Amino acid sequence: MVKSLPMKVEIHEVVLRDGIQNERKIVPTEEKLRLIGELVTCGVRRIEVSSFVNPKLVPQMADAEVLWERIERKRSVLYSALILSEGGLERATRCRVPHVGIFVSASETHSRKNSNKSVAEALIEAVRLIGRAQDAGMRVRAGVMNAFGCAYEGPVPVTRVMKLVRTFMKRGPDEICLADSSGLANPVQMEEVLSRAWGEAGEADLSLHLHNTRGLGLANVCAALAQGVTIFDTSMGGMGGCPFITGARGNIATEDTVGMLHGMGLKTGIDLDRLIGASLRFEGVMGQTFPAALTHLKE
Repeated sequence: MVKSLPMKVEIHEVVLRDGIQNERKIVPTEEKLRLIGELVTCGVRRIEVSSFVNPKLVPQMADAEVLWERIERKRSVLYSALILSEGGLERATRCRVPHVGIFVSASETHSRKNSNKSVAEALIEAVRLIGRAQDAGMRVRAGVMNAFGCAYEGPVPVTRVMKLVRTFMKRGPDEICLADSSGLANPVQMEEVLSRAWGEAGEADLSLHLHNTRGLGLANVCAALAQGVTIFDTSMGGMGGCPFITGARGNIATEDTVGMLHGMGLKTGIDLDRLIGASLRFEGVMGQTFPAALTHLKE
């Protein structure tokens, strides 16, 4: 296994979107800008800045346009946004967003709760959005939510997930992302699904969005590394969760993931000590202690 591991891993930081979207305390724009600056200084080179959604439904994302206008864009950093609708894509286009994520759930129940659409309806819209985003010059990450199981429906057939990936690939996205939105994945399942996904993804990059609901997040990272995955979504402090999944917990923590990868001899380009310092500062902003383990080892 060790011989087959990649030498470098990319971290796709989602604390500014997935991490805070459910938090009742609204994070001021100035704090978001400061956090983005700290992440860049730490060496994070992929940052999900926001989602373009209805601010009445997700108040935390209400300042998306202001945030995109004010961020200091570095050429070495890939700034990204999540898109859920044509209106959201139009807003992202006006903000000159270079990279967008467009996701469809593999679960009918979750799809209805998340978008008020069936999987088939959501897929039709997603494919249309991918084409429009590409026409606007954006790089596109096409994703499947609940790719490893659903909190409402239980196991999700791999064939259903692969059918969605196959449909996405007809549009030629830059990246395919499989999301364990309900946190149900295990390492054996990870190997099974990824071995199939590589056969469908073609030239596109393959990434993972893992939640740590059952404490298996880092074990699943290890299984995915052995399958050749080198891009992982993580959230500072382990913040996050899905508002439409009962009992959903945070994403895998950036600090814990980076710490494990460095311990395994893999490179991320991230300064772990600085990252922990930024996480501790942000804990103060949010007035809470984050789930990440490494952050609090020396306390």
